[in-house]
Order: sequence, then C-alpha cells, then structure tokens
Amino acid sequence: MMFDYRPGLENIKSYSVEEKEWDSKLDANESPNNLPPLVHERVMNQIEYMAFNRYPDIGMLDLRALIAEAFATTIQNIVIGNGSSEILLALFQTFGGPGRSIIFPTPSFSMYGIYAQLTDSQAVPVKLNEDFSLSPEKVVEAAEQSKAKLIILCNPNNPTGTIIPQEDIEYILSKARCPVVVDEAYYEFYGQSAVSLMKKYDHLIVARTLSKAYGLAAIRVGYMLSNAEIVSMVNKVMMPYHINALSLITAQVVYQMRDEFMPIIGQIIGERKRLADSLTAIAGITVYPSETNFILIKTEKAQKLSAYLSEKNIGIRDFSTAPLLTNCIRITVGTPLENDNVYKAIKTFMNE
Repeated sequence: MMFDYRPGLENIKSYSVEEKEWDSKLDANESPNNLPPLVHERVMNQIEYMAFNRYPDIGMLDLRALIAEAFATTIQNIVIGNGSSEILLALFQTFGGPGRSIIFPTPSFSMYGIYAQLTDSQAVPVKLNEDFSLSPEKVVEAAEQSKAKLIILCNPNNPTGTIIPQEDIEYILSKARCPVVVDEAYYEFYGQSAVSLMKKYDHLIVARTLSKAYGLAAIRVGYMLSNAEIVSMVNKVMMPYHINALSLITAQVVYQMRDEFMPIIGQIIGERKRLADSLTAIAGITVYPSETNFILIKTEKAQKLSAYLSEKNIGIRDFSTAPLLTNCIRITVGTPLENDNVYKAIKTFMNE
C-alpha cells in the first residue's frame, strides 16, 4: 500500500546520534555528573508523594513562579518546555510558516534548519566568519532583505563553542524589526546573559535549558523568558499537559537547589580549560575557544581520529563531513579521568 505523506517530509533529516555504551561518553554535551546527593534525595522524597493518577499542573505555576522570582519578573513572562528544544520549535510555529523567513547562524544547532522545514518556514542561514564569530551586520542585513519574522542567536554557539559579544546582540536588537531569540543553552558555562537587555527591548526572547549545567538531560525541561504578549502566543501552540509531573517535580527541586550545582559547573569550566590547553599543545590540532561544556577541534586527520577514538570506546561527535565544519570534532568535557583518556588517545594517534 502506498501512503500519501505530507510533501517535503522525505527531505527532512532525522536528528540522530550513535547510541552506544561508551567507556567515555563525550558525544552529547551532557553533564558528566548525576544529581548531587542532597538534590537526588530531595527529588526522591518529592516523587514518593506524587499522585500518579492525576494530570500534572497544566499551568506549571510552581516552577514558573520559582523562575520568575529568580529573574524579578512574573509568571506571565515564563514559558516551560520539554527542554529548550520544544520552546524553539514552538517559536518557529508561532512566528514561522509558509513565506515567512527565520534567520539563524550557520554552523549552529542543527535543529534550527529542521524546525524551519517542519513549519514550512523560509530558512535564512547567516554564515559565520572563518573563526566562527558572527557578524551582526550580516544578520541585520539578512533580516531586512528577507523581511524576517524571527532571528535566532545561539550564545554560546553549538557546536563551535564561540560567543556573541553583548554589544553585538544589542546591535541586532536595536536594528531588528522582529523578535530576537537568544538561545542560552550553555549560559552557565559562560556567565553572561542577554536577560539584562529585556527591560530595554520588548522583542527579546531568552531560551534556557536544565539539561546541560544541571544534569537533567533525562527529564527534558527548559524555559523561556519574554514579554507577556509573546508568552501568551507561544503557549497557544503548546500541547496541553506537555510537561509530565515527574519532570516538573524534579525541575522544581533542582531549580530551588541550583546552588548545589555550582561546584560541578566550576569543575567543568576548569576541566574545559585544562583539556583545551592540553590539546592545543598537540601538533596538527586546532582548538577553538569555547565558553561551553564542550570543545571543538580541527585536524586534517579528523575522520581517522574519530574512528580511532571509537575503537578505544571513546564517544565524540564527528562533524568532519558536515557543511562548514570540515575536519572538525566536538568533544564534551567529561570527568577528569575521561578528559585524561581522550587527551591521551588523541595524542597517541597524532604522534603515530
């Protein structure tokens, strides 16, 4: 039997990563640590009293209130999503559509292009400079020429690890005639946010996730900050009860106890610098500056190196054949032992 699928669906590339039980799993930008013991205990205690027979709080009021308090705003300025990924898709659904242009940098988070396809939006990728920096003038020019309905900036950027200076973000905001999203999935490893610009620019949207710095990749919770009108419209495209009660309970505890994660975040930042410095000393390796929990490297031997690391049961993300990322490999910052293992393996391979 032949099925009549929606036109264009066959051209959409599925998001996929190699699923394997790596000895060193450094391929998905996850936290190398599980929840701190005190946080884990609190989560388990809360789940014990959960009513499994009841729907979760449809308004997610407790979690939204916690986030609103942290940013000195109101719950009307907060959207909760299944990771920041669901929020980004919702933004494409809210502002995109046939004949409507959406601007985003490239190379960047691969789902931007896929979300554009899913929503029949006109993708307008703006190529990063050779050093993976972003030209704000190019973004503004592309937005004006395409009459963009939305601009997305990934800061720090995935998979390059590079940042957009605050003054460049403000320049884009000052010129843009549409909402501007700053995807801050890796904010905690950088420490500088566009949130402070929200009082001045009511078309600014900031998206964050608890998956990275707070080790909640398993439960998929993210949030968005923006003005009440944008929040109201974005909520219209969200499914009812789209965040399950287990995720809500866990996210609430973690957000309340986020100070417990500061030592973990500090260690990851320290390990990032140590690993980057070590890799920089290896001949034939280019290490790009990073303000995230991963490092992007470049080598002419990237494909063979990737295969070698796989043989050593070390998982990394091979971008060596990806557009604009030729010969690049992304390495998540792991535990000190995992970082030692990947460094030693790369050094051994490059010296052969």
